Amino acid sequence: MAQANSHDWDGALARARAEAPFLARGLERMPPLAELLGSGDAKGALAWAKSAGDGVDDLGAALRRERIALSVALGVGDLAGAFSLTRVMQELSDCADRALDRATAHVIAERTDGEAARGLYALALGKQGARELNYSSDIDPILLYDPETLPRRAKDEPGEAAARYARQIVQLLSENTADGFAFRVDLRLRPASEVSPLAVSEGAALSHYESAALAWERAAFIRSRACAGDIAAGEAFLQRIQPFVWRSSLDFGAIEEIRQLTAQIRANHDGPRRPGPGFDVKRGRGGIREIEFFAQTHQLIHGGRDPSLRVKGTRAALDALVAAGRVDGGEADLLGTTYDRLRVIEHRLQMVNDRQTHILPECEALDAVARLDGLADGAALIAELDSLTQAAGAVYDKLIGDDVSASPPVPEPPQAEALTEQLSNLGFAEPDALAARIKGWREGRYQCLRTPQALAAFDALLPELIAAFAGADDPDRALTRWESVLANAPSAINLFHLLSARPALLAQLVGALTLSPMLADELGRRPELLDILIDESALELPGSASEISEDMRRIAARDDYEAQLDAIRVVTGEQRFALGVQLIEALSDPIDIASGLSRVAEAGLTVAAAAAAHEFERVHGQITGSEVCVLGLGRFGGGALTHASDLDIIYLFSGDFDAQSDGERSLGATLYYNRLASRISAALSVPTAQGALYEVDTRLRPQGNQGPLAVSLEAFAKYQREAAWTWEHMALARARVLIGSEEASGQLNEIITGVLCKPRDPAELRTNVLTMRSEMAQHKPARGPLDVKLLRGGLVDFEFLIHFLQLRDGKGLDPDLGTAIPMLVEEGALPQPLIAAYDLMTRILVAGRLLAPDGKEPPSAAADALARACKAQNYKGLLRSLTEARHEVAKAWETILEHQLEIDE
Repeated sequence: MAQANSHDWDGALARARAEAPFLARGLERMPPLAELLGSGDAKGALAWAKSAGDGVDDLGAALRRERIALSVALGVGDLAGAFSLTRVMQELSDCADRALDRATAHVIAERTDGEAARGLYALALGKQGARELNYSSDIDPILLYDPETLPRRAKDEPGEAAARYARQIVQLLSENTADGFAFRVDLRLRPASEVSPLAVSEGAALSHYESAALAWERAAFIRSRACAGDIAAGEAFLQRIQPFVWRSSLDFGAIEEIRQLTAQIRANHDGPRRPGPGFDVKRGRGGIREIEFFAQTHQLIHGGRDPSLRVKGTRAALDALVAAGRVDGGEADLLGTTYDRLRVIEHRLQMVNDRQTHILPECEALDAVARLDGLADGAALIAELDSLTQAAGAVYDKLIGDDVSASPPVPEPPQAEALTEQLSNLGFAEPDALAARIKGWREGRYQCLRTPQALAAFDALLPELIAAFAGADDPDRALTRWESVLANAPSAINLFHLLSARPALLAQLVGALTLSPMLADELGRRPELLDILIDESALELPGSASEISEDMRRIAARDDYEAQLDAIRVVTGEQRFALGVQLIEALSDPIDIASGLSRVAEAGLTVAAAAAAHEFERVHGQITGSEVCVLGLGRFGGGALTHASDLDIIYLFSGDFDAQSDGERSLGATLYYNRLASRISAALSVPTAQGALYEVDTRLRPQGNQGPLAVSLEAFAKYQREAAWTWEHMALARARVLIGSEEASGQLNEIITGVLCKPRDPAELRTNVLTMRSEMAQHKPARGPLDVKLLRGGLVDFEFLIHFLQLRDGKGLDPDLGTAIPMLVEEGALPQPLIAAYDLMTRILVAGRLLAPDGKEPPSAAADALARACKAQNYKGLLRSLTEARHEVAKAWETILEHQLEIDE
């Protein structure tokens, strides 16, 4: 027996017997438990309590005896200081789990002659889900069932059987008998509780959460877990609704939804706002619920992007938010300390009479609660709680607004004369017309500006906003794009607050709207992309292609073809926008951005191909010993895409082209892979609810548009060796296997290397290269001074030069020209200055696709942004460096190809 001299067992027992009738009765009725507690044997007391129902034939009685014994053991141990708050809550939660699980198994076995609890499960939400139950808490499970696997009698319909089981579970646990109750069960958190049965089918629940669920339901599922019945099925269901709980975009709208919910709670709660008799430690200002809401709101906002925040406990959530830099450490410590203390007082209130109460009593009863806690009297308790809740309430009010209990008046619009004068001073051409236009924004035209809070936040931002637009190259166009954002944004109040607080964020927004037509148009269509600007961590280079693929699969979260295609588009759109902002803000090197864009596209291709193949195989099966392969070419093969790049790919397949698939609708290999290739292209290019994605270009395949979409590796090798033109071999120099097993990739790389390294007549190769480039120059002249691709001495000439050397010598064979050029310099085949020349041209190409998409000279602000992105001091200096780089290419042409290029200055 363990004697715990460091804990005040005698004092705890004395206070329990004097101040808590429920604990006193329990100690009197369970002498063995009282003896164990009196000796300080905490471990033994818990073990005795958990076995209090053993040997009792009536399950209901057994569960009740265990719960009461455990409450007494934990209560006295709690008072003695032997059990931490966390330990108490976890033990009570585990007891509820056991009771609910045993009840579920019992009611099914009783009606089905002993069948196991398959297809019916309970999801624990709220405090049970977080393992934070209090002494006399209800449990709020959701009971779900699978109609296909639910055990039932032959005559029972699945829904009828599930409803019967639910009623029996509630009765078994909640009915007040001679032994009391086990746990009060509240099923009102189930989907559409006002019209739905007590147990809801999985299909109906999924439909509800995907289309009709409210903000509080999302918050509830932060702390959800499968706790009883068919646990594996419950965990699978929770995995399927991850996108409902954790949205991929930053959910700042959650603040407004929680604000409204808080307003309703405070409006319906008529108790005092400060601690005293009648104060509710759960619902009162600065109370338990507001601290929980504080943590959950931040989890809802950021948890879709940051999995580290997906924790269930309130203290754990506060710690995770601090670690992730989402909330102030001092505020989190204050809230955590207050939360723990309020939970302890809540326990003291409930252990008095085993009642679910959170309200401070009056007079002697309040003094009794204080003495039970070890304080002198009720006044000392109130003074402590007042200090804690006032501070916690101030933190929570700062999150949601100072006073949510009253509807603030609609703020008066800015004075027309003052606004017109400000616009005139900023240099706007027609200040009167623009002032009237801005006034129209505030008059209910846009949904996101229809609440007093939103208008107040917008008015505070307006001076900085119009000043930022005044500095744009085309202010009127910038304002028009801003109006598109307002028109499509359902809520923007928190964005306005953030823009006011973070000038750098406002500069990024204005830059996206004014410097790049592509980013501005995308932002106008999808205002949720503003999340990218809000979340600073999103403005980092993306991870590997496999990591991005996992993000896409996680967002889809279920085996649904359309959901997977939408997920590809969501992640791709966000990443492309983030990379675009990094580019125009000169936060990352355009060369790194090109690589990032390529990784994003590769991830999208991988997920799209897998999803398309899975759907295709449902009908047509598979072909044994065969697989699809995808070869990337051009900038995709080289791993250096721009925002305007198509995806140049070739579809191939391994194995015997005479083979047949094993599906219900069998196809020969050639037809099978041509149809599958078409499906993969469509998965990448066909618009869905989340928009369009990529243009897929397959014209580099054998025989071009005249040939089949997919050919066997054998046919591809034969074509490349016997029939391909020189330009096709040049294209093959930038080929990279994107999809294919290790074995198939090895075969394909062997084919490519063999073709590229075969002996060639240098004179014939030179003639072919010069002829092709001459014809191309005649049909595709440069469009402007920044058309770095088609300018003579630009990237096309550069690439032709590199491919000539690669095919002539069989050296420098890397699809990434940024790697191939240094290899050729090392071999002595190219001069050293061409390394810097190629990097400069690549930067101009990548940045120019956003800042000068037509290749012509951009407006001044965009020109300055282009120079910054390309690491030049100014735009004129950038043009000088480009001219110098083109001359370096011309010198190499003359030396290597014995041909003179005319470089326009």
